[in-house]
Amino acid sequence: MQIYLVGGAVRDALLGLPVKDRDWVVVGATPEALTRHGFVPVGKDFPVFLHPQTHDEFALARTERKTAPGYHGFAIHASPEVSLQEDLARRDITINAIAVSADYISARGQFDVEVSADPETWQSTGALVDPYGGLRDLADRVFRHVSPAFREDPVRILRVARFAARFADFTVAPPTLALMCDMVNSGEVDHLVAERVWQELARGLMQAKPSRMFDVLRDCGALARLLPEVNRLWGVPQRADYHPEVDTGVHLMLVLDMCARLQVPLPVRVACLFHDLGKGNTPSDVLPRHIGHEERGAKLLKGACQRLRVPTECRELADVVAREHSNIHRCGDFSATALVRLLERCDALRKPQRFDALLLACECDVRGRLGFSEHTYPQRQQLLAVLAIMQRVDTKTIAASAITTGATGQKLGELIHQARVDAVKQGLG
Repeated sequence: MQIYLVGGAVRDALLGLPVKDRDWVVVGATPEALTRHGFVPVGKDFPVFLHPQTHDEFALARTERKTAPGYHGFAIHASPEVSLQEDLARRDITINAIAVSADYISARGQFDVEVSADPETWQSTGALVDPYGGLRDLADRVFRHVSPAFREDPVRILRVARFAARFADFTVAPPTLALMCDMVNSGEVDHLVAERVWQELARGLMQAKPSRMFDVLRDCGALARLLPEVNRLWGVPQRADYHPEVDTGVHLMLVLDMCARLQVPLPVRVACLFHDLGKGNTPSDVLPRHIGHEERGAKLLKGACQRLRVPTECRELADVVAREHSNIHRCGDFSATALVRLLERCDALRKPQRFDALLLACECDVRGRLGFSEHTYPQRQQLLAVLAIMQRVDTKTIAASAITTGATGQKLGELIHQARVDAVKQGLG
């Protein structure tokens, strides 16, 4: 039995990055051999086991054969005869197909694995296994497919795009990009399941340069299939006096990269991704032309979130950002009445944390413009101050007093609203 550290752990160590998750391949073993050492099998589709102490994943060396379209259309073959090179051949890109041989200890029912943490030691001792040129591509900063089998799994398109967002100085090798284009044109990408698309998009949005993910998806044509609402934003002009970058798609990429710079959480990044959908060149057979910008955006947002099964927290924040970001940008000109109505529409009193996330998304929107990246966003502090004033209004006392005069329901709501308006007028001077 031989054991190898593989995949992302090796890649990141070679790049000098922190190693988080460690994955192992076991060559020359059977499921029974691993279970005798206390390993716990997981899943039904893959021969993967969890180490009894570390909970690292250990997978039997395996090959895969395409049997049907989509992510699940594979037949898995794992046996002691499968070599390490055969196992690495099924991986997506060369920088993920590098392995390091490990020393393992098996005695008295105990099982342990040891690997040096020093990549220079790996090379000097011959522990590094690189049959497909991953080291060369790491040095050249290139994403390159391992074999033509890349085309058999459409998730690999999303993974390459996500890696581009993480490793922003890497490029996609022209033959690999051509292969990705062929996969899109042949319809393979249409078989992706919603959950996996969302998982990869969400991970890519949280990387250091999210715009690179969308660059790659656009270059191969996948964005038009997966998120046509977003893809339609390119080529749509903006107001030149307010958006120096002019193009709505270009603006969106600047906004997403500002999200990364400000290290905002995922719901804010999703809201920014969807905030301008109403501006896209949506065909009339998808949405009628006569409806307004905000309503168009809300409808397109709802459809995209349902299709990708976007989590509720992300979907709800995206909806309020799409509807209200223009008003929040202009709130410096609002009266006290308009400010209170704005915060009430945003449900700021019941959901103050979501309201703060909304303001963060609006800040990313404004600073995600050419020449605006260092600007402040005073609207955020202004509206948080308005919220603090509204929170101090004693609604219980107002309600108790109103009940004694017989005011209930709509009238009570009007009294509370007016009390908030009066408080904001006084508080803002």
